[in-house]
Amino acid sequence: MLRLGNREFGAHEQVIMAIVNRTPDSFYDQGATFRDEPALARVEQAVADGAAIIDIGGVKAGPGEEVSAQEEARRTVGFVAEVRRRHPDVVISVDTWRHDVGEAVCEAGADLLNDAWGGVDPRLAEVAARYGAGLVCTHAGGAQPRTRPHRVTYEDVMADILRVTLGLAERAVELGVRRDAIMIDPGHDFGKNTRHSLEATRRLGEMADTGWPVLVSLSNKDFVGETLDRPVKERVLGTLATTAVSAWLGARVYRVHEVAETRQVLDMVASIAGHRPPAVARRGLV
Repeated sequence: MLRLGNREFGAHEQVIMAIVNRTPDSFYDQGATFRDEPALARVEQAVADGAAIIDIGGVKAGPGEEVSAQEEARRTVGFVAEVRRRHPDVVISVDTWRHDVGEAVCEAGADLLNDAWGGVDPRLAEVAARYGAGLVCTHAGGAQPRTRPHRVTYEDVMADILRVTLGLAERAVELGVRRDAIMIDPGHDFGKNTRHSLEATRRLGEMADTGWPVLVSLSNKDFVGETLDRPVKERVLGTLATTAVSAWLGARVYRVHEVAETRQVLDMVASIAGHRPPAVARRGLV
């Protein structure tokens, strides 16, 4: 069981987390949802298309202009409060590695802290525990926030992913975070080259076998682009193929830009696996 906010997700329920970037320089949309009006419209559309979680980020993952904790909070806290007001049942996640930002967004109504940088600020888990929020425990290969990997090596990348994410998850439980509100994330592209991210995808079943819900953030990432030699705006098909494989291997939560397309892929995989009936079944009957 996965329980976030006031939502409970069944064992075979595959959950979409929609990305809403409150940044002027995000790698994919280049600031399309930096202003409140388009960002709120994005939330409305994502929920209508089947997203159960809205993931709000105030700092882009890659290198760029420095964003202070105060500026990150300015971009996210008020927006979280407004999304909470408009969508009382949606799960609100905030992508941050900073404990002070985490505390501010939890005060505003966030249900989940998405720690994409792997516990670089150990106090973030303490905030999640104090507010009863969920936590994403990510493998970032020891990288510092907003840095790109450089000649990183692993003797066994999945062994390292398991060591780090399971350690973060168990620490969070010890601090008081609910076990059913914790997810583990292999951290595609974070502290990894393309071959590492492909291997992590190929071996996702090892993460699912731990019993912790697995979140994957695959959407239009560099490992997809390098695998297919495609620029950012031409990575959707590669992303959806990777999503289908990840679903078959047991991933539970999918952080995405294209919500409607991802919903179709996940529904198809669930139906093939026998966890979801066809939406209609007329062929051969009429």
